[in-house]
Amino acid sequence: MYPFEMKLNPRAKTLVAIAASTLALASGLISSNANAAGLGSEHRAVCGPQSVDAMRCHAQVVVGPDHNTPSTSTAPTGLTPSQIKSAYGFSTSSTIGAGKTIAIVDAYDDPTAENDLAVFSNQFGLPACTTANGCFKKVSQTGGTKYPRSNSGWALEISLDLQWAHAVAPGATILLVEANSASSADLFAAEDYASAHATYVSNSWGGSESSSESTWDSHFQTPGVSYFVSSGDTGLPAQYPSSSPYVISVGGTTLTFNANGSLASETGWASGGGGCSAYESATAAQAAFQSLCGTKRATPDVSLDADPASGVSVYDSTRYNGQIGWYVVGGTSASSPMWAARSADAGSQVNSAYVYANNITFRDITAGGNTGGCLVGYDLCSGRGSWTGATP
Repeated sequence: MYPFEMKLNPRAKTLVAIAASTLALASGLISSNANAAGLGSEHRAVCGPQSVDAMRCHAQVVVGPDHNTPSTSTAPTGLTPSQIKSAYGFSTSSTIGAGKTIAIVDAYDDPTAENDLAVFSNQFGLPACTTANGCFKKVSQTGGTKYPRSNSGWALEISLDLQWAHAVAPGATILLVEANSASSADLFAAEDYASAHATYVSNSWGGSESSSESTWDSHFQTPGVSYFVSSGDTGLPAQYPSSSPYVISVGGTTLTFNANGSLASETGWASGGGGCSAYESATAAQAAFQSLCGTKRATPDVSLDADPASGVSVYDSTRYNGQIGWYVVGGTSASSPMWAARSADAGSQVNSAYVYANNITFRDITAGGNTGGCLVGYDLCSGRGSWTGATP
């Protein structure tokens, strides 16, 4: 994969958006536009900068008063599964998702993944998900048990993905596939294994688009498999593989709550990824639904909570920047596994045709968002919006 070859977006304001996005990528430390849950207004990227032929995870962790060290605690301070389920009207059944397998594809090894998932499940009264009871399985990119070296940033990403997939679909089986590295070749090898062993696959990572990216699209075309990819945390332009027409690109929103804990509003997250692909074409279903990008692929398709200011609780005992315990984490890394899990709850293949038909009850996000703007109907901020309701 090669660095993004810059082209003008059909919207005149895209030049400004690209400059802002590049600055955000370089800084690694971003101020949130809303302290929606009282969780802190600053956050930083969990993984390091993207390099040539490598991907970057999209988790964002809330930092403390020194503006650098991740804020941790001995008890959760981020949003809980019950708060997320209440905000979206998701099922509270402890067996929802039963019979389905959700694969999480990430880079490197999280040596404490299963233990951390157990702590999370116990804290929030979720059913145990372990190797022993058959709910959890961890494999290398080839399906073996010789795991790659560990990486603390990706380990926190893995904890986020596993715990929130399990929170939304507690009855589903979770398969963690660990790529040897964050290179495109390794991650797509892991994708192939996941595609052969799960019907819902979540990917919380991405990188710049390239003129050769369509050659990778075959990794997202297994019949009957639903693919979900986080859209990124730096606004426009579009990223890959979020821009592949064969995946559901998941953007980000901000949740705000009333004093009594009820949902006050859901708005677009300022850093949520989106934009028109420079190289990929829209599916027929998307092209018939939106015209913002002409015949080009538009991202995201859908969205869910991602702003670290309304970040979720994540437990991780693999030291990250010297810290362990409960973190508050956001980014579209959070919204992607939750969308995959909600799709497993529905039990249907969720692809472009499904999303752009009338199969889902959407909450249209019409305020806030990235420089693409949240509008009535489809937009480059939140796509069609967030999924609401417990029934398919």
